[in-house]
Amino acid sequence: MVLRTPASGGIGTNTAERFINKPPFEMGVANFDDAKEIQKLSGLNLVANSSGKHNGETKISHRGRKELRTWLFQGAKSVVAHAPEFQYIHEYYTTRAKNPLKKMQSLIVIACKLLRIIFTILKKGITYNPQKMLDDIKRFEEAEIVAA
Repeated sequence: MVLRTPASGGIGTNTAERFINKPPFEMGVANFDDAKEIQKLSGLNLVANSSGKHNGETKISHRGRKELRTWLFQGAKSVVAHAPEFQYIHEYYTTRAKNPLKKMQSLIVIACKLLRIIFTILKKGITYNPQKMLDDIKRFEEAEIVAA
């Protein structure tokens, strides 16, 4: 896994070591089929509070490993502060015309994205490519086409 220092636009060594040496990664990434399993284990999965005709808020569940959720959130804050590609994603989510997110909601979405990136790097053994990450997100292209 290629790491960059926070000053150069990535997550720090301490955060990366937490992901690798703390649960659930110490159990082995091979034990998980999908990053969504780890997302649910960390308590970052969405739950709806609705019953009958009542539609409540959709929130993250907070059921799971608090420490993993904390480190994912800290990693998300770090990459938004230092990595231009994540700054672009954060700005897009908070300023889009249709359904803009609050800053905290955007950070949670970015934490989930960071988890999927880390899972893919550890599972497949590939290096991180910021341009490929941005190209994989089709919503940006659709938003630019609609805006034009």
